[in-house]
Amino acid sequence: MQPIEFDVVVVGAGLSGIGAGVHLTRNCPGKTFAILEGRERMGGTWDLFRYPGIRSDSDMFTLGYAFKPWTNPKAIADGPSILEYIRDTAREHRVDEHIRYQRMVRRARWSEARARWTLEVEHEGRTETYVCSFLLVCAGYYDYAEGYTPEFPGRERFAGTVVHPQQWPEGLDHAGKRVVVIGSGATAVTLVPELAKTAAKVTMLQRSPTYVLSAPEKDALANYLRAKLGPEAAYDVARWKNILVSMAFYNASRRWPAQIKKLILGGVKKQLKGALPIAPHFTPSYAPWDQRVCLVPDADLFRAVREGRATIVTDHIETFTEKGIRLKSGQELEADIIVTATGLKLKALGGIEGWVDGKKLEPKDMLTYKGVMVSDVPNLAFVVGYTNASWTLKADLACEYVCRLLNHMDAHGYTHATPRRTDPDVEERPLIDFSSGYIQRAIDQFPRQGNKAPWRLYQNYVLDRFTMRQGPIDDGTLELARAAAPRASASPALQPA
Repeated sequence: MQPIEFDVVVVGAGLSGIGAGVHLTRNCPGKTFAILEGRERMGGTWDLFRYPGIRSDSDMFTLGYAFKPWTNPKAIADGPSILEYIRDTAREHRVDEHIRYQRMVRRARWSEARARWTLEVEHEGRTETYVCSFLLVCAGYYDYAEGYTPEFPGRERFAGTVVHPQQWPEGLDHAGKRVVVIGSGATAVTLVPELAKTAAKVTMLQRSPTYVLSAPEKDALANYLRAKLGPEAAYDVARWKNILVSMAFYNASRRWPAQIKKLILGGVKKQLKGALPIAPHFTPSYAPWDQRVCLVPDADLFRAVREGRATIVTDHIETFTEKGIRLKSGQELEADIIVTATGLKLKALGGIEGWVDGKKLEPKDMLTYKGVMVSDVPNLAFVVGYTNASWTLKADLACEYVCRLLNHMDAHGYTHATPRRTDPDVEERPLIDFSSGYIQRAIDQFPRQGNKAPWRLYQNYVLDRFTMRQGPIDDGTLELARAAAPRASASPALQPA
């Protein structure tokens, strides 16, 4: 089979990949591109996760795309609404016509002489070959095959149902059942109030607590402005309001952790109204934003606890039993269903095996450049969102930068763009500075960041916005070069459906 050639190949048709398709369509109209999606549907995380109550853990004015206003009255939205928003975006910009489903990119090989990536793509049991001059990985950093579940002693003895949220079975009936949710992160605090609506009893079992904040499900200002100014203006105002508020809160948490901790716990105490002690159930041992802060809409978790439909137990598991879980304190939690909301597995660069001129790439040996490219790897970009703000804020900027870079290369006849690590004073640091278990289990396999620009991730949208949009492309670190005999762009005739 002949190789299928494009100017750009985007890996992943989730929130980032669809956004990348729109940016390429709008900003690089002369470029041919394909989006290769390993699953059978678009949507990424928002199609994969189907557990009860799945929703955004940040507001949709910042999780939404910069170019497409979010018009749903709910600022903290349910998963199906977010999925429909992604699909609408793909249809409106005809990005859906560029998606090729059930194409899993296994290997990517760069040829310096040809200035091309050759991709080995698995499709229905056979291998297809794609060729492109630029590779944009929008696969996030989750392992879509499975989530993380610890080895629990005695698990095989439990007579009920054990389920991980990432593989939630269709039709699982929890009405009238006793449910134990193991975990304290965003997934757990989403599941508990939703399950508590019909379950006989829901218990959130945690080894250690997480900071939990309540926020209004609807943004009153945005909804008011939408009626007065229209969707675009209202979206811009709400977006910037939420960006600046979240940045201020994050920076305050870093500067005055004790005061912010006191503020958060004061809010929790006010919501619980004595239904449950603040310590140990809502008092983490770490400072705010050492791990991601959990957001709950309209205090739904606290309300479920207040009303006795849910409770929280802070303890360690000794063993599973026939009837449930026995804790180290001696307490036994009886259950019909146990949900292991114990985290995710991470995968660097979509799990793609990369080679540059016969040398295998090791992500852990790379340094990130502007949070978009990696050291010594030509014509490769990836999208990783913010940890302290909405994912899409960074995804939009990353895709805008890639388009700027592509246009700059075309204008000057360049075929190669390679970040070069030439500064001997750059110190390496983990890519993501979080103490969360799911990060710590895998972060040593990811590219690293440096201690200064352009190798450092500042987690600052305003700074990144300036750098990505106005900063020079040819900055002395990004090596731009021309191949000896560059090939012409791919023609539409080389794009079989």
